[in-house]
Amino acid sequence: MAKHTITVAGGGILGLWQALTLARAGHSVRLVEQSAEPFRLSASAHAGAMLAPDCEAEAAPRLVREHGHLGLALWRTAYPGLVNAGTLVVAAARDLPDLTQFATRTAGYKRLTEEGIGALEPDLGDRFPAGLFFPVEAHMTTPDAMGFLLNAAREAGVETHFGRPWSEGDTAEGSLLVDCRGLAAREDLSTLRGVRGERLLVRSSDVTLKRPIRLLHPRHPIYVVPWTGHRFLVGSTMIESEDTGAISVRSALELLGAVYALHPGFAEAEILEAAAGVRPAFPDNVPRATVRDGGRRIIVNGAYRHGFLLAPVLAEAVAAFLNHGKAHPLLMTEAA
Repeated sequence: MAKHTITVAGGGILGLWQALTLARAGHSVRLVEQSAEPFRLSASAHAGAMLAPDCEAEAAPRLVREHGHLGLALWRTAYPGLVNAGTLVVAAARDLPDLTQFATRTAGYKRLTEEGIGALEPDLGDRFPAGLFFPVEAHMTTPDAMGFLLNAAREAGVETHFGRPWSEGDTAEGSLLVDCRGLAAREDLSTLRGVRGERLLVRSSDVTLKRPIRLLHPRHPIYVVPWTGHRFLVGSTMIESEDTGAISVRSALELLGAVYALHPGFAEAEILEAAAGVRPAFPDNVPRATVRDGGRRIIVNGAYRHGFLLAPVLAEAVAAFLNHGKAHPLLMTEAA
């Protein structure tokens, strides 16, 4: 197996997994990221970081669910901070048809009554008449997980350079480029688009949740992810826009109203952050790796809302291609 000198451009979740996996495979790797502060400019920093392949099947293509289970397994192997508590999906009595529809589009769940919800989440037990529990899913605190991956990559021998935008001169002759720059790489990806997501980070000691909660609603569905330190990530609007501005008043009101509907204990929560980010996405919303220039350049992009779930799968696919020339459904090769 040939050993390569590889530059990974982009320090978001895709770049971190690429750098770590390739270094552990024996390659000489350096990571180049334009932000001087790790994750400062990364769309990944706004992610809910839920590993939910069964829930995502409600709207995602088949490939996401199929490979998402492998992504979940790879996270369990790599990250000791993963919380393996599943996902709970609930709906108010008037919105139970939405829960029924969600069930018809997904698999791997257990149906719950009000009592069953209370057994899993005591704070929600008398608030919703029915729910769906997806037991194999997991979640994490986003900045903690990304920081862990960065440290693990450095321990594996990755040379890191922050505050340095990638340029052609960063890839020495004879070395390879793995380009994970998201929307910054759109000049090479004509179908890439941006999808805006908005979310809140709140802190409350009046509400206790053990796992991500998805509250279904015809207009304003939300998810709430419990983080460490009594913090909760509340998201997320999805808008077909590349506006990088601050969160709008309308979106903030929708998120705040929905999280209050989930549990009125959130009324006294502190709002720690109100932020928006733009995710890169392909027309089918499936992340993929594209091999170009005879393998000298591999573009890993299109994370959409599946970046955390599929990042380790894409990293394994790129490593297998470089080490053994193996094909993969999420990896496509263009003619040199």
